[in-house]
This record gives sequence, C-alpha cells and structure tokens, in this order.
Amino acid sequence: MNDLFGGRRSGAAQPSYSAKDIEVLEGLEPVRRRPGMYIGGTDEGALHHLAAEMIDNAMDEAVAGHADRIEVTLEAGNFLVVRDNGRGIPTDPHPKFPKLSALEVILTTLHSGGKFSGKAYDTSGGLHGVGSSVVNALSEVLEVEVARDRTLFTQSYARGKPTSKLKNAGAVQNRRGTSIRFKPDPEIFGKLTFSPARLYRFCRSKAYLYKGVEIRWACEAGLIKDETPAQAVLHFPGGLADFLGGAIEGRAQVVPTPYLGEGSFPDGAGRAEWAITWLEQGEGFLSTYANTIPTPQGGTHEAGLRGALVKGLRGYGELKKDKRAAHVTAEDLFGGMAGMLSVFIREPQFQGQTKEKLTSPEATKLVESALRDHFDHWLAGDPQTADNLLAWAIERAEERARRKAEKDTPRKSATRKLRLPGKLTDCARESAEGTELFLVEGDSAGGSAKQARDRETQAVLPLRGKILNVASASADKLRQNQELRDLIEALGCGAGERFDLARLRYGRVVIMTDADVDGAHIAALLMTFFYKELPELVRQGRLHLAQPPLFRLQAGGRSVYAKDDADRERLLKKEFKANQKVEVSRFKGLGEMPPAVLKDTTMDPKKRTLLKVVLPPEDRAKTAELMEALMGRRPELRFKFIQENAATLDAEEVDA
Repeated sequence: MNDLFGGRRSGAAQPSYSAKDIEVLEGLEPVRRRPGMYIGGTDEGALHHLAAEMIDNAMDEAVAGHADRIEVTLEAGNFLVVRDNGRGIPTDPHPKFPKLSALEVILTTLHSGGKFSGKAYDTSGGLHGVGSSVVNALSEVLEVEVARDRTLFTQSYARGKPTSKLKNAGAVQNRRGTSIRFKPDPEIFGKLTFSPARLYRFCRSKAYLYKGVEIRWACEAGLIKDETPAQAVLHFPGGLADFLGGAIEGRAQVVPTPYLGEGSFPDGAGRAEWAITWLEQGEGFLSTYANTIPTPQGGTHEAGLRGALVKGLRGYGELKKDKRAAHVTAEDLFGGMAGMLSVFIREPQFQGQTKEKLTSPEATKLVESALRDHFDHWLAGDPQTADNLLAWAIERAEERARRKAEKDTPRKSATRKLRLPGKLTDCARESAEGTELFLVEGDSAGGSAKQARDRETQAVLPLRGKILNVASASADKLRQNQELRDLIEALGCGAGERFDLARLRYGRVVIMTDADVDGAHIAALLMTFFYKELPELVRQGRLHLAQPPLFRLQAGGRSVYAKDDADRERLLKKEFKANQKVEVSRFKGLGEMPPAVLKDTTMDPKKRTLLKVVLPPEDRAKTAELMEALMGRRPELRFKFIQENAATLDAEEVDA
C-alpha cells in the first residue's frame, strides 16, 4: 500500500523526501529550465518566436499611435536588433521596487509590463507580461537603449541577469524610442540561427497589417542564401489589399475585384479589416491576425467571419428565390477563398503563450456583426458579381453532395485498375501535346472518322446515341452510365473533385456530331456533361466543336461544302455562275460521308474550322441560369425561354 506522498510503507529502504528536496525557482530561472512552457520548445520555430516577441512590442507602440517606424536588423553572429521610434520603455524607479528601474523590472520579472490595465495600450499583442523577460532569459547577450525625454539610457544583460547598471549615456536631440539587440543563447538553442527569409516575411506581413507603420529591414549580405533582399523599406498604404493582390497575382478570380473593407466594433471595443476574393481554381488560403499577432489555428474571429459570409450569401440566395443557396456551407464558400482578416480587440485571449489561436468568446459576435451588414451591401451593390459568387458556391455545394453520395455507395471492387474503353481508337503519340480526341455519334461515324484521322495525333471514341443529360440526372444514374464512364476513362483526368488537368491524355477534345438537329442535341448533352463534371477543362480552352458540312455542291468537276442552308445559298451565289447547273447533295450523317471528304472538311487541322467552347468567368451566374433553364429538370423554364426568345429563334430549328 502506498503512502499519499511518501512512497511505500514497507520493503526496501526508500530515498528520503523532505522539505530540502523542494526547489523554488526564482526570477527567470523557470524560463531557462522549461523554455517550452513559454515559447513552445527549443526548435527553429521557438527561436523565431523570440524575434516575434520583440517585433510585436514595437508594433504595439505603432498601433497605439506612438511610433511610425520600426527597424529590424540581422547582424553577423546571430544578433538581432529591433528599434522603434515610440515613447521608449520607462526608466524611472518602479514604485513597487524603488531600487530598480521600470526597464529592469520589465526585462527581469515575469508578468510585468504596461498592457494589463489597458491604460497604456488600447489594443496590444503582448498581454501576459512575459515576452521581453523571456527573450532576455533565453539570450546569451541582450543590450537595450532607450531614448526618452531627450536622454539616452543603456543597460546590458546576460541570460536574464543585468551585467551593468542603467547608465545615462547623455543627451540626444533627434532620437526617441527603444532599441534592443540580442543573441539567442546557444545553451538553449544549440547551433540554430535566425533565417533572413523568415524574418523578412514576418516583417513584411506586419507592415501589411498596419498601414501607418514603415518597417526598415536590413541584413548583412553574407547571411543571405536566397533571394531575400539585404535592405528594404516595407510600407503598404493599401494594407491587406496590397498583400492579397500580390498573393493572387496572375490567378483567375470568381469576382472581378476583391471584397475589401473595415469596420469598428460597438463601444470602442476594437475594429476589423479584411481583404477577400475567390479563386477559379487551385487551393486558396485564409490568414487571420489578432492585434497583428498571426493566428494560424484561427479561432473565434475566424468563426465570426465564416458566419457573416455564409449567412450573407444564403440571405442573398433567398432574395433571388434560389432554394439551392440554403445548402451552401462554409466548406463550399471557404474552400477556394483567398483572404486575410485582421482584428484589433481589447484584452484578447489566446491559446497558450505562442498565441496561435484566438479564444476570446466575444470576438465571434463582434466580427460577424461588423462584416455581415458590410457584406450584404457589397452583394446588393453589384448583382452580377453577387450572382457569379452565388453560382460558384452552389456548384461547389452540389459537387460536395455528389462526393458524399459516391463515398456512401459501396463498391464491389475498390481496387479496379483504370482501363481504356474497348471502343476507343487511340493515337500513337504518348504525350498529350498536340493530340486530339474526337467524340462521334455511333459506330458508323466512328468508322469514317477512324479512316480519316491522323493516326499519330488523333483518337476517336464513338458514343452510342444520345448520352445522359447530367443536368437532370441523379448521381447514381451518372455513375451507372457506361457511355460517360467510358468517356471519363478515355480522358484519364477524372471528373468532379477528382479532376486533374495534368492527367488529361489529350491536348484537345473535339465534339464531332452530324450537322442536323439530332447532332446539335447530342453536342448540347456533351457540353452539359463537360460543364457540370469537368468545368476546368472547358475553362482551359480544351473543348471544341467540329463543323462538318451538311451539303456538297458540285459543278464542272469542282466541289464546295456548305455547313447549313444559309451557307449553301451564299456559296451558290458566290462560287458558281448564275446559269450553271449545280448538283446539291445532303449528307445524311458523318457515317455516310467518305473518309477523304471528312478529313478534308472536318478533321484536317490545316483546312477545318473548330469552335472553341468558352466559359467567361464574369458570366458564371448567367451561364448557370441558362444551363438550368435549357437542360434542367423543369420544363416550364424551357417553355419560358422559348416564349421570351421566339422572335430570335427559327421555328424550324426547334426540336419538338
């Protein structure tokens, strides 16, 4: 049986355990014994946390309106200098410790500083009063200079203890603020050194977060191993908008201009700034900050952002009477979003000393309230942009639902290897560059196309009849449709969320159907499939429509080809004499067209005409609306479209 504290009652003699075994760590000794409790460890991230603490202190002075310039210099020997032109740390005797200056108290005592009461700083990143003292404790050398009241004061420390008294270094006329130069202790961090690139990126992000500060970066050239500049002046009047513009440069956006804004919280509780856009393709990002402190794990301010945007877009969908908007979630709206959120609040609460997550419960409501009204006005002020964003989010919601349905459907053989459909006549070239896949209707047309093709670069896949209308079919029907499965396997790039353009086996996909109403219907069904399941292939300009002729006009041993009735009449007048006897024959389909004619008119890249299928980003909402009307499940929308556009439609071309 065990004693409560003293070990076993009987058996072998146990080591003594008395009051003399209880250690009391004083001053900064706890920091040196257990640095992980204060900076998260002793790795490279912890090392750079020291730099962050010092730069954050300078930023607090700037955000409070007392400084507009910060200098960060990396010197040889792993010394870092952080200097601001703020008020300067107080150097007068501390009331509670009259033998010590306030400066020495701050640098040698845990939980000391000017950010507890909120009198010296409305909003700040430092809250626990441990930043400066922890840096001092974990530094082999730390030197501080304070220019205050036109007087310069200096003091030096080693491993948290002063090695000199506070000295009056004389009068200074054009200088104020605090300068701290320190070197992390090798006894704690070993051979680790500061990364110029990492420090530079950190300084740049700070400059973006606060428009009113200029950060002057400098690094000895011999320390730089990459493209990091040796010197730079970092000042961004546009703030977050400048950062976002640089981060997404060259990437297509769902909205023409980013959603930018800022708003104040009630009763002077703080404010929020944001810069957000949505990307057509690829992964986005969301960077959040609280009082200029990065919060990579998000937190309550991010929850407020999510609530504001999702509720706002759903509300807009309700106004548009689009029931699909109710299914949009944060996953749909945030998956392709690129944005930044920066909040400034009083007495923020973080998870741990490393402050990677904001936990202040009031931040959620404050941020959501500040953004919601602003977002509603932004949507209402530009309906076309709002429609495009809503359509984009609905597309993602529908794709998410399809993925869930597929995941919930058991598969007989999850390990089935990818195969090429037997009906595919492939081209000889192995790389996708310069190759084409022709989609034709039926084996008859496929036979002609196989003979007319360039075997090196052109492949042919016959499709049986009219394929499934994916706009009105369920996910189960789509998965079970053999024709579409063959098509997806022939392309090799997957569909939906699994689409990967890099795996596309052909450089171009060409829909080649008969030049009649049935052919146009099949082409429409195929375009619907690509729009719904492989939209990125269309956006990249990889989908085309062939233009086979409908008529052949012959006279005097000469033949010309017309694509439709109007083209036939034009060619009769232009290419032949008025009294010349012209034999006009109509092709019943590609299958009855001689391979030589098919090649000469439709498949030869030097002679043919192709129509590229495009999806302009700015017309996303209009395209989605038109697709739903013409190909969706509601016939009344098609009837309405015909009524509204009857004046511009040829009645003979409407498939009854």
